[in-house]
Amino acid sequence: MTRRLMLLDTASLYFRAYFGVPDSVRAPDGTPVNAVRGLLDFIARLVLDHRPDDLVACMDEDWRPAWRVELIPTYKAHRVAEEAADGPDTEVVPDTLSPQVPVIEDVLDALGIARVGAPGYEADDVIGTLTDRATGPVDIVTGDRDLFQLIDDARGVRVLYPVKGMATLAAFDEAALRAKYGVDGPGYADLALLRGDPSDGLPGVPGIGEKTAARLLERHGDLAGILAALDAPGRSAFTPAQRKRLTEARPYLAVAPRVVRVARDVPLPEHDAALPAAPRAPEALDALNARWGLGGSLTRLLTALQR
Repeated sequence: MTRRLMLLDTASLYFRAYFGVPDSVRAPDGTPVNAVRGLLDFIARLVLDHRPDDLVACMDEDWRPAWRVELIPTYKAHRVAEEAADGPDTEVVPDTLSPQVPVIEDVLDALGIARVGAPGYEADDVIGTLTDRATGPVDIVTGDRDLFQLIDDARGVRVLYPVKGMATLAAFDEAALRAKYGVDGPGYADLALLRGDPSDGLPGVPGIGEKTAARLLERHGDLAGILAALDAPGRSAFTPAQRKRLTEARPYLAVAPRVVRVARDVPLPEHDAALPAAPRAPEALDALNARWGLGGSLTRLLTALQR
């Protein structure tokens, strides 16, 4: 039987839950648990609406891998906390979100929902690797457009992208991706590195915006085709301004693909991706529920899993 796999870009989703659920949602001791409860409710809806057989919460073991920073030093640099300047990078996270992350991890573990990360890699890389390993259809749930590069109709890989907080999801397949950006899945990575992305500290090619990048990719196929045309003698395929900008950006274009494209060969720990029908550690889950007041959010997820 073909099994449907759902992969959660967990940090992306709990950030959205944090900002989408009021911080008046609190534990009995007054500690905010809005991200915890919002994420549990979101997973419950995903399970009920999309009926995955397997589900993995993919984690950022390293949100800013050194090997990416070595290639592009500005990569996510604006997100580094000032106090981390002389030590390991610490991501800027709202004060009331940071304490909720270990609670999320403990609740997922007690439920028996697989939680997978790998040292030196981001959740995107875990998702890329698990997608490549999958033998059936894959739903990737993320608020990060970088993962559009994994969309593949032939393999049944699509992205479910929250468009209004956590309430509305847009399903992106190849047709939706082409309609919005003019590229296919692999082409999205080339589009992103040409256009740049301030939220990730990717400079892009100055003067090459999204529409120009899409036209160049349509004309030349991919980044390699653009660079080959740039080097080709004879009639120019570029305006003088485009040729100048692309030529000046050659050092960036030489390293950007490795930074922007997700890894697909990450060594991952053994895990059981099967969606649990009942909690793996019910006593631990009861204790977490009592401590953090997870209430209806936990009940709704348990009901969804039983169904």
